[in-house]
Amino acid sequence: MQRILFALLCLALLPAAWAKTEPATVPMQAVRLGSHSYFVQGLPGAASSENQGFMSNAGFVVTDDGVVVFDALASPPLAEKLVSLIRKITDQPIKRVIVSHYHADHFYGLQVFRALGAEIWAHRLAEGATRTEEAALRLAQRKEALFPWVDDDTQLLEADRFLEDEMDFELGGVEFALRHVGPAHSNEDLAMLVKQDGVLYAGDLVFRGRVPFVGDADSRAWIAALDKLIAFDPKVLVPGHGASSNTPLSDLVFTRDYLQYLRDQMGPAARKLVPFEEAYEQTDWSKYRDMPAFDEATRINAYNQYLRLEQESGE
Repeated sequence: MQRILFALLCLALLPAAWAKTEPATVPMQAVRLGSHSYFVQGLPGAASSENQGFMSNAGFVVTDDGVVVFDALASPPLAEKLVSLIRKITDQPIKRVIVSHYHADHFYGLQVFRALGAEIWAHRLAEGATRTEEAALRLAQRKEALFPWVDDDTQLLEADRFLEDEMDFELGGVEFALRHVGPAHSNEDLAMLVKQDGVLYAGDLVFRGRVPFVGDADSRAWIAALDKLIAFDPKVLVPGHGASSNTPLSDLVFTRDYLQYLRDQMGPAARKLVPFEEAYEQTDWSKYRDMPAFDEATRINAYNQYLRLEQESGE
């Protein structure tokens, strides 16, 4: 009798123990950019319960021997939704996931792809990024802001393979070029060109239609990295945020101009020891004020660049 009661108790607890994370219900559409290349476009603004964290882009490339995915989105449910879109287009296995960089909105969905047997690639400088205090704090913040889509079952996964530098590879007759373009938005930034399609997946080196998140990134190196992207001479550009572009040069220039504007405004103030708040209030932000993510990004961008430029002035 005790065994029967114990078994019944276990069965009663099974639904709670095996409850799946809430599925993502935000709209997501796969947009074709070339013969092999697709992307999904995140919603404007910062991560929130309204957009369920779907505020960054991801891409995928279909070949005769498998699928290459670029970035894994901001939660396992979003990744599952992306997989369902891929499955509507092809039944080829998902072979590889390229992580542009280890920020929460680009890699929290990795566990879904690993479960499907995909190999995760990232740059060597991302090694250990999931084990830092900052990563733990960000996960706690996302659990609060994006519950139930990010929860205790969300795993922070390291790459299976870390690339030392740039790399070209071929899969199913499609040629890919991977380039390390950091340190810029992050130390480990990777960009991917699909050669036959002329499609460049740029990650967060390019933000389109919204204010970039710069934080404490090395803006001087970021500006130099944009030159590497220009050298690709792509036909189509997929930014980390915002719509794809058939005029890549103008979008690369926009990001570069924003970075340069931060440096031009905060640099002199830092060198002259003008207090940050005074420098920020005196800056004309009218060109960017009405853009999505201005309130969430600009002050912290300016403050962190003020501190970085203060350090640069002492070099």
